[in-house]
Amino acid sequence: MEINIEKGLLQECVQCPSANKDPRPDGLAIDLVVVHSISLPPGEYGGKAIEQFFQNKLDKTQHPYFEEIHEMQVSSHLLIKRSGEIVQFVPFHQRAWHAGESSYQGRERCNDFSIGIELEGTDTDTFEQIQYEKLAELISALKTAYPAILDNITGHSDIAPGRKLDPGIGFDWDKLNNLTDARV
Repeated sequence: MEINIEKGLLQECVQCPSANKDPRPDGLAIDLVVVHSISLPPGEYGGKAIEQFFQNKLDKTQHPYFEEIHEMQVSSHLLIKRSGEIVQFVPFHQRAWHAGESSYQGRERCNDFSIGIELEGTDTDTFEQIQYEKLAELISALKTAYPAILDNITGHSDIAPGRKLDPGIGFDWDKLNNLTDARV
């Protein structure tokens, strides 16, 4: 995978621009990757609801849950679907709105210095092998493009404990670490 640093874009993916972004604070290095999980409707996979949600185009009449969330303005840098397809919503050099109230190693406002990656899934289901493979490949590319990341890879649940559970109990950190280590 290649990242165009100037544009902040991953070359090998679908671009689906979100308006839910803003400039990062000056002088902060991108040095954290936050892994999330999402499915819309909850527990259902496939379709375009996640893309519509991050683009503020979610049709509230399509599912009762959508009525609750359709006005939220959130985004992520990337989504890795269960098929392994990668979708980018926000360029890496901009701040995506994925972490909310958060803290990592004593630093508040993780959106300021992190890249958010959503995996299509829930906080209780397991993930597909292709998702782990794409995530490991992506992390390797991100570490090359943004060396300050080092080994700062964490879950949403770790930066917002008590508030968030994702990527959840079905996410195998050892599998990701083994795949990531094999790429070095």
